[in-house]
Amino acid sequence: MSATLPSIPFADPVALTEALVRVDSRNPTLVPGAPGEEPAARLLAEVLRGWGCQVEVVEVVPGRPNVVARIGGRAGNAPARSLMFNGHLDVVGVEGMVHPAFDPLRRDGRLYGRGSADMKGGVAAMCAAAVRAAAQGLDGGIVIAGVCDEEYDSIGTSALIASGVRADAAIVTEPTRLAICPAHRGFAWLQITVHGRAAHGSRWDLGIDAIRLAALIMAELDLHEHTTLTRHEHPLLGRASLHASTIEGGTGMSTYPDRCVLRVERRTLPGETGATAEAEVRAAIERVRARRPELRADVTLFGAQAPSDVASDAPVVRAIGAAIAGGGDEVRIEGLSAWTDAALLNAAGIPAICYGPGDIMLAHAAEEWVPEDEIVRAAAVLERFALAWCNGQPTDGAP
Repeated sequence: MSATLPSIPFADPVALTEALVRVDSRNPTLVPGAPGEEPAARLLAEVLRGWGCQVEVVEVVPGRPNVVARIGGRAGNAPARSLMFNGHLDVVGVEGMVHPAFDPLRRDGRLYGRGSADMKGGVAAMCAAAVRAAAQGLDGGIVIAGVCDEEYDSIGTSALIASGVRADAAIVTEPTRLAICPAHRGFAWLQITVHGRAAHGSRWDLGIDAIRLAALIMAELDLHEHTTLTRHEHPLLGRASLHASTIEGGTGMSTYPDRCVLRVERRTLPGETGATAEAEVRAAIERVRARRPELRADVTLFGAQAPSDVASDAPVVRAIGAAIAGGGDEVRIEGLSAWTDAALLNAAGIPAICYGPGDIMLAHAAEEWVPEDEIVRAAAVLERFALAWCNGQPTDGAP
């Protein structure tokens, strides 16, 4: 990897973004046979060592490490506020992309490539910001966490937290178009298995149609969304939602289906959990059963992540708002639609918000790019924020 270092000048976030995008770090759980995060982690670790950080490469599972780097923290200045910058190194698949995935293209002020927006531009910006701030002197230390597996099960940040790494605040540099995002939705994945009775298509008196019963359940959930969830709103995130993800059932045109499996996703708001979503589905099934007593159905909650919610006037929000305003940019506070590792950090007692370059709408897309000027501006904001936060400066005047 050392041969790559001369092309990455000290604390240059655009050059680091380009170098990271050049490394294929597709998540192997999503893309069987993909290389995973290790090549990107090794590159990032070597760059950060060259930039003056103390660096560990910590294997979470075989071949899938976190990079945990530390910088700053002057002896004798405790208690001082500490800070974590967090970003994931894995990317999703590249099928259908309309430009090279791992041969980054720089054109018209944009840097193209898989992971450029989600979120190697953010990772590069936070790394550059941390080392620039440390060069000016920090009472508190910064932890730079380049984690694995955010795109599937977040084993990277989960392992980071389990290892005892903590900070007084965290910025997850997901793409937010340089808006401050203190909140995002969670999600719950549910499987509904409807049991029918197989019979010849002519024997209505014997068959029980599992697909039609599943359709009635889905119709009940559709009604629930439009009559209840549309009225359940969060000031930054809007309303809760539910959609049908997949459906499987049936064996032939002239056979009553004895089984239908319906999977739904419920996007949750702060205050809701996977159990909330499961209870809603079970209630919908009971309403259908009251009309159709032959209905038999099982419900399984097979995946869930909690929402994230930090108050819009929390110290970390005020501090980064002051850093944005200090550079003459507009301070925008918005909700983020997608789930991020910020939820895990908040659950561990680390106030965490999202702020970073790029647009989440380009994540996982056929065309993915990040504005180079947003990478530069994000690094400058995060540098000012780190200096103020770690040196205990007040946040008066921030929104």
